Amino acid sequence: MWATHRHSDDRSKRWPQRVMTDNLTRKQRSFCMSRVKGKDTGIERRVRCALHRRGLRFRKHVATLPGKPDVVFPGRRVVVFLDGDFWHGYRFPAWEHTLAPFWRKKIAETRLRDQRNFRRLQRDGWRVIRIWQHQIEQDFDASLDRIHAAMTKLENNQE
Repeated sequence: MWATHRHSDDRSKRWPQRVMTDNLTRKQRSFCMSRVKGKDTGIERRVRCALHRRGLRFRKHVATLPGKPDVVFPGRRVVVFLDGDFWHGYRFPAWEHTLAPFWRKKIAETRLRDQRNFRRLQRDGWRVIRIWQHQIEQDFDASLDRIHAAMTKLENNQE
């Protein structure tokens, strides 16, 4: 069940790194992965509902923008990404060694795609706000305040 891998850093010379191998068949893994939601997750719905209660109006998952941002304020040119810690690789270098090569590659590619999309949006004049899953779970109101502050800051700059 566990595979042992050695890495070139000093720490791994003392202790072998353990990587969980997949214990599901290809068909079972495909079924499980087909159930992972890509949009309208619980966190997204919760954030959107709270933003709406604060009087902010927005679009969601605008396909014409790079990365299909989770929340878009077109008039203010602000986009918000609500990213899962695992899928988008929060502090990925610290834990990538624990993953099987397939997942290391998949998450690394996601991180590169995110960077590319953020740069394209910024180059096109959009303000990009990224809020991580753990930030929303730890302090929901502070996460909403970040979005609201970006909107307020833009209003004050336009006056």
